[in-house]
Amino acid sequence: MSFNIPRILCVDDEPRNLSLLKAMLLPRGYDIVAAANGLEALEEIRTGRIDICLLDIMMPGMDGFEVCRLIKADDCHRNIPVVMITSLTDQANRIRGIEVGADDFISKPFDKAEVLARIKMLLHVKSLNDRLNSAYNNIAKLGALGEQSIINFDPANFNFMEKIDSIVQQIIRNRFDLIDSPQIVVIGMVDQGGVCEWLRYDSLGKGVDRSAIKMTLDHTLVFSDSSNPTVFFYNEDDPGRATSTLVEKLREHMIPVSNMVRYSNDSLCVIAINYGRDVTTHDSTVLNSVVMQSLFLKQLAAQVRDTESAFEYTVFALARASEANDEDTGDHVLRVGSYCAMLAKELSMPENFVQDIRIQAALHDVGKIHVSQAILKKTEKLTNDDWREIKMHSLYGSKIIGGHRRMRTADKIALSHHERFDGSGYPYGLSGEQIPIEGRIMNLADQYDALRTARCYKPAFDDETTCRIILEGDGRTFPHHFDPAVLKAFKALKGKFAEVYEALTLPEQMHKSSDPTVINSF
Repeated sequence: MSFNIPRILCVDDEPRNLSLLKAMLLPRGYDIVAAANGLEALEEIRTGRIDICLLDIMMPGMDGFEVCRLIKADDCHRNIPVVMITSLTDQANRIRGIEVGADDFISKPFDKAEVLARIKMLLHVKSLNDRLNSAYNNIAKLGALGEQSIINFDPANFNFMEKIDSIVQQIIRNRFDLIDSPQIVVIGMVDQGGVCEWLRYDSLGKGVDRSAIKMTLDHTLVFSDSSNPTVFFYNEDDPGRATSTLVEKLREHMIPVSNMVRYSNDSLCVIAINYGRDVTTHDSTVLNSVVMQSLFLKQLAAQVRDTESAFEYTVFALARASEANDEDTGDHVLRVGSYCAMLAKELSMPENFVQDIRIQAALHDVGKIHVSQAILKKTEKLTNDDWREIKMHSLYGSKIIGGHRRMRTADKIALSHHERFDGSGYPYGLSGEQIPIEGRIMNLADQYDALRTARCYKPAFDDETTCRIILEGDGRTFPHHFDPAVLKAFKALKGKFAEVYEALTLPEQMHKSSDPTVINSF
């Protein structure tokens, strides 16, 4: 079925009248579909493309008025012009025809010149209406696509190839009658090495098939300066010199081209091929809008990732500054973040919570910057004054971090990671769920790493000893110090903490001991 040939439905119960209409219209190049009654006419309209309907009024069963009313009541088909065939003096029928939505009338007996003129005029009007509806639908589609893109936009996990697939799904023809959509889409993407990968997408009705094609083209023929991307269209009956080589190349690769719209910059080329009608500047604008929207999201995702990377770098730089005089060389802040993320995930916390606690847990001890290093490195028993100073580091840390909403997780952790579930912790002696979940998670993660790590006042314990102390107690540390849910998650992750410790610890730091004697634990 060619969408460029107007398709006329002739409905009449008299075979002679149908033959007369065919003889009149076929030589003019129209595609003629005949129906002997109203039910056949409605079925033809429902299952195929019809551009105009010539409808007799007096038919057995369903008359022409009812057929016209049903056509005009259908949102999908009301744009089809209906020409009612009536007698020259039948004024009542004309009035009733207008009431049910008829677009025009043809009088019996037929006048060939009049019939052809009216059909030509109505087809032109339908073409204009179709283009107007197409423009409206495209605007609505672009709006919906933009809204959905924003709703689903996840810069951390943005995948440009997946976005390209999504674009194709949106613009490619998924029904035979969607003449405003392309049947084939070809994508060319240049990688960092300057090699172009070509992909072909074919409409399969309800699905899309993607395949790689090997095609070599002069870069200047296909790609444009990124600062001045090119969008243009091509129709077979009006070829442009700039596209002739490209069309020939596509045809060499078994890609038939009757029309196309192309977008290109210096690294991306999108070619939408074989719309069901001639393409116009409107189609170029639509393709440009869709592609530019995706490129904008790609650039935005890259900028967000850069910002997040800088934020993470700043957090760890500040955390390492607080550990500058620590013999663990800052690996501790990396490990506790991983422990916290593992526990949060085991507790089924949201993914953004998992990522926030992984990064911001590093600042749990940033307040130690304000604590005397002589106290922090003291090997003998701490005095009461020493302990008072040590306990201030939670408050110092919260003050350093400040109240920015982006740092709320870090603030909660710094302030509450030494609170204990039974209320015996500091600085406020909070208990149970008074302690933020971030602090409850960090309390266990910090305790595990502190037990595993050698300090000037204690040896490093192995995983088995550390787990036993946390789960059973040792006279200083007890299970009731921890949130039962967090403790249960820790049990479920048996062995995983040890893997993280070994992966993120320098060899010289891994001096294990089974002696659980602890002199100072901050």
